[in-house]
Formats: sequence, structure tokens, C-alpha cells
Amino acid sequence: MADLSLPPDYPRSHDLLRDRRVVITAAAGTGIGFAAAKRCLEEGASVLISDSHAVRLAEAAARLEALATGRVTAQRCDVTVQDDVDALFATAQNVFGAVDVLINNAGLGGTANLVDMTDAQWGKVLDVTLNGTFRMIRAAMQAMRGSGGGVIVNNASVLGWRAQQGQAHYAAAKAGVMALTRCAALEGAELGIRVNAVAPSLAMHPFLAKVTTEELLSELKAQEAYGRPAEVWEVANVMVFLASDYASYMTGETVAVSSQRA
Repeated sequence: MADLSLPPDYPRSHDLLRDRRVVITAAAGTGIGFAAAKRCLEEGASVLISDSHAVRLAEAAARLEALATGRVTAQRCDVTVQDDVDALFATAQNVFGAVDVLINNAGLGGTANLVDMTDAQWGKVLDVTLNGTFRMIRAAMQAMRGSGGGVIVNNASVLGWRAQQGQAHYAAAKAGVMALTRCAALEGAELGIRVNAVAPSLAMHPFLAKVTTEELLSELKAQEAYGRPAEVWEVANVMVFLASDYASYMTGETVAVSSQRA
């Protein structure tokens, strides 16, 4: 019997996204966005990755190109700036001709108790995590409606359902992403666009470890049925599924990527 406390073997590809053209936000570094880009390439897609950090974005693109599994393009984009969002989709149009899949991964967290939280702390998290997702969805729907439809996958969080101290701004933003996903899905159905979301509980990567105390990480791991966090590629796997034809009847749904009750 497999030991579920250990990560499984990395999955082999099945060409689930062959010839799809995919745009991914916040894909630099070592988090879910980079893992999603890697999995999309492995599943046969061409990808346009973006991030607000130009140096890390260039490094991520070089790492993906080294895989030699598909076409990789990179462009800096701050999802809080509409001109950046417009430029990103203009690049996608110039490079790919159209966009088949958007993976909205950009988000911003932080820890602050509500009683002491400033307007700036609240506003920054909401602007990146919720408003940025809105800007990207709007641009994607405008692009996709003229090219026969497509798929949008948003990154939410189980904190959109649950409470956690110090996370009022992040939880409110992610709950907003879930509601936005449902509403966009109804509008998208008329345009041939499916819109779904994933809601990870705990996906471990170096940046999360850097900004989270070991005490809190241990507590969060203990709440998982498997006693371990998800690998970032385990979350990316569900994104790939939602982007693929295997999820053809799903829209407006938020899928928990968690080993505990959502």
C-alpha cells in the first residue's frame, strides 16, 4: 500500500493540452504558477508566462525552455495595471494568434489582525488577488469571444470557505474570486468560455516557507489527512484537468485541492 504521507511520483504526460495556447500569471519562482506552466508544456501546450518580477520571470522562462517540451514566451505583467494586462493579451495575440486557456495564478497574501490592519494592507491584497483576477478575466473573455471560446482557471484558496486568524484580507479576496468565478461562468457559457477555480489548502514551496513561521506550518500540516502539504505540481495537475477536455461539462465550480474537508 502506498504511503500517503509521502509525495507520489511525478506524473507522466498524456497530451491533455496538445496545441493549446496558454497564458499564466505569477509564473516566476517556484510556486504553483511555475508548476502549472511546466505541466502545461508537458501536456503539449505552448505557454506565455507573466509575472511582476522581471528578473525571476526571465529565469523561469529559461528553466522552462531548457525542458525543450514546447514553446515558451515571457512578458512582465503587473495585474494591478490595466495597461500591463492589455499588453499581455496583445503579445498573446501576436505570438499565438489566440488564447485558448488562461490560468489566473496571481495573488498576494500577508498576515495582519483585522483590528490593526491598515487600508493600505487591505487594499493591496484585494487589488492583486481579486481585482487582478477580474482584470485578467475581462481581458481573456474579450479575446476569447472572438476566437471561438476558451477556458479560464482561477486560483482561489480554501480560506475562501474557512476562517484563519490574521487572514481577513486574503480570505475575503479569495472568497471574492470564488464568487467571480461563478458569475463569469454564467456569462462565459454564452461565449463558449468555461470558468472554474481551484482552492488549495497547503502547497509547499520555498517562498511560503520563507514568509510563514515553522509553528504555523506544522499546525497546518497536522490538519491535513496525509500529514503533508501538497506539492505545487499536485495543484497544477488539477488546473491542467480543468483546462482540458476532460472537464468539458464543468463551469462555475471551485475544486478544493486538499486532503481535508473543504
